[in-house]
Amino acid sequence: MTIHIVLDCADPERLGEFWSKALGYTVSGYAEQWGMLKGPNEGEVLLLQRVPEPKAGKNRMHIDIIASDIEAKAKELETLGAERLGEDPVGQFGMTWITMADPEGNEFCVCQE
Repeated sequence: MTIHIVLDCADPERLGEFWSKALGYTVSGYAEQWGMLKGPNEGEVLLLQRVPEPKAGKNRMHIDIIASDIEAKAKELETLGAERLGEDPVGQFGMTWITMADPEGNEFCVCQE
């Protein structure tokens, strides 16, 4: 089984630029309300779907980016347009993470085991 992740957004091209650099994915293309990013492994796909309504409230699902140095990755993502939402890294269940938001406010975490 393969899973594709779909992220609603206002501007697939803008978020495509951010998420392709954040995840190391390749922009596969844009068509009408869609953008497609492909990961380095077979079947890894992030679809960006243009929707008319703005984001409201907290995401019900989000992306975790696993990194060996979460502070360095968080700083890199900030240079791409992400925003740090928490003060310090949080730790539970053997994981440490920093909560962030992409340029349209979609929450995600940078995590380290």
